[in-house]
Amino acid sequence: MGFMNYIPKRILFFITGIVILGFLSSCGIYNPSDARKVSPNSKERVKKNLEEGKGISLGKMLDGGSGTSYQFASSNPMWRATLEILDFLPLANVDYSGGIITTDWYSEGTSLDESIKITVRFLTNEIRSDGIRIIVHKKRCDIQQQCRIKKISSTLEQELQVAILKKATIFQKDYDKTKKKYKRSEVQ
Repeated sequence: MGFMNYIPKRILFFITGIVILGFLSSCGIYNPSDARKVSPNSKERVKKNLEEGKGISLGKMLDGGSGTSYQFASSNPMWRATLEILDFLPLANVDYSGGIITTDWYSEGTSLDESIKITVRFLTNEIRSDGIRIIVHKKRCDIQQQCRIKKISSTLEQELQVAILKKATIFQKDYDKTKKKYKRSEVQ
């Protein structure tokens, strides 16, 4: 550190600033945009950024909000519908980024030695019958607590799929109505 005494403080400050800017730019904070794709109208840019969840707000900074965006989970009608349909079951794993919901073992109480586990996999964000896959496992235990687990095909899979698709369609229609109301009131 003896050589630091020979460097003027202004130069040291300047070099430190350059190094910090180099680190920040390599982190991806600065992301230039294409002028052909960005509207020159500032109000349109602000509206687009708010819809995408971009920007800094005082509330986020005071709450200690991080850069994580949970927009997908709350705006995806298939995800919301599945959580609402399966709300009577205890959930073991809910991973939105992985597109999977797994319930815990559940027994209705009719049979003490049998329980089921439901796994829902999201294959797409669109409301389509082939966009969701439901797997049901059945666990049967004997008196010695030796359990056998089997994947079963039952009408429960189809019933859950139909119920989720119906609920997701309702959520999507409600979302579209509120979106249209917002657009109409904004124009007037």
